[in-house]
Amino acid sequence: MRAVGIILAGGNSDKMGDLTNKRAVAAMPIAGSFRSIDFALSNMSNSHVSRVAVLTQFNSRSLNEHLNSSKWWDFGRKNGGLYVFTPTITKENSDWYRGTADAIYQNLDFLKRSHEPYVIITSADAVCKMDYNKVLEYHMEKKADITIVCTKAEGVDVSRFGTIKVNDDGQIIEFEEKSGTPDYDMISTGVYVIRRRLLIDLIEEAAEEGKFDFVKDILIRYKNVKKMCAYVHDTYWSNIATVDAYYQTNMDFLKADVRRHFWREYPPVYSKVTDLPPAKYNPGSSVKNSLVSSGCILNGTVDNSLLFKKVFVGNNCVIKNSIILNDVYLGDNIYIENCIVEAHSTLRANSRYVGEGEIKIVVEEGERYDW
Repeated sequence: MRAVGIILAGGNSDKMGDLTNKRAVAAMPIAGSFRSIDFALSNMSNSHVSRVAVLTQFNSRSLNEHLNSSKWWDFGRKNGGLYVFTPTITKENSDWYRGTADAIYQNLDFLKRSHEPYVIITSADAVCKMDYNKVLEYHMEKKADITIVCTKAEGVDVSRFGTIKVNDDGQIIEFEEKSGTPDYDMISTGVYVIRRRLLIDLIEEAAEEGKFDFVKDILIRYKNVKKMCAYVHDTYWSNIATVDAYYQTNMDFLKADVRRHFWREYPPVYSKVTDLPPAKYNPGSSVKNSLVSSGCILNGTVDNSLLFKKVFVGNNCVIKNSIILNDVYLGDNIYIENCIVEAHSTLRANSRYVGEGEIKIVVEEGERYDW
C-alpha cells in the first residue's frame, strides 16, 4: 500500500452524555465484542496500510489500554506498525490538541519521517467496512488533490455532518460543514486521501495562521482552489457520536444482513480478544432476537437486546430493546426497556428502568454482592 494512515481519535462528544464521561468515543463498545476504533483499524489492516498513527487525547486511558498491542490488527511487523500519539509537552509547545489540524501538526514528524506518497485520514467513530485501496485508485485516476469519501444521507441527521455537492465528473463543487439547513444529500464520512507532501504544506500553513480545524480551515477553505473529488461509499456506514446514533448502530446488528456484512463477508473485523467462557443460559432463561456475548450468565428474559461481555442477569429479569454494556450485574426482578446500561453498573433487585420517548442511560454504582 502506498499510503500511511492517520486515525483521529482524540475528540470529545458532549452529545453522548454519561457514556463518554470516562471513555473516548473511539473506545465505545460496539456489537458485543468490538470497540468503535476497531473498524478503522481493521480497514487499515485489510487495505495493507502497514504504518498507522492513532491520535488520542480526551479520556484516552481505556482507549490506550485497548491499543496496548498492535498484534490484534496485524500491525506488529518489522516494517510499519501502530503508533499511538498523545499531546506531549515540549520546550516549543505545551498545548493540548486544539483541533484536528493541530493534532496532525503536533505529530508532523511522523509524516515527515514516512516515505509513502499518500496519506489516508479517518475518524474513529464510524462503523463501516471500507477498502482504502479502491479509494486511493479513484484518487489517482481523478488526479485529485484531495478525495473525500461520501455516502448518501439516508435516515440520518444531516446537520451533524459535512454536506457535499458534486458535479457529473465526481468533483466537489460545494462543501458545508454541519450546516443547520443542509442543501445537499451527500455527507462526508470523515475519510480523506491526500498526497503526503501536500498535507504537510497545508498543515504547516494553517498552523502559521493559527488555524486548527482540518475540515473548516483546510478542506472548506481550499474547496475552490484544490481539486477535490468525492468517492461514494455504498455499503453500511454509521457514525455513533450521539446517544441515538450509538443505540441505533448497535441495534442494527440484530439485523441478519448487517451481521452477515460484518461477520461473514470477507475481510473480517478484528479486535482485542479476551479469554472468557461462553455465555451460560440457566433454566428459566429466554432469549429472542438478541446478541449475547461471552462471559454472560442469564436467568431471565432478553428480547431484542444486546448484552456485552460478563453481564449477569438475575432471576425473573426482563430486558427489552436495550443495550447492556460490559460487566453489568442485574439483581432479581429487574425490568429494563429502551435503555443503555453503562458498563460496571450494579442494578439492585426489584428496580425498573424505562426510556419513555428517548433512550435512557442508566448508570448505577454500588457494592455488588452485599444485598
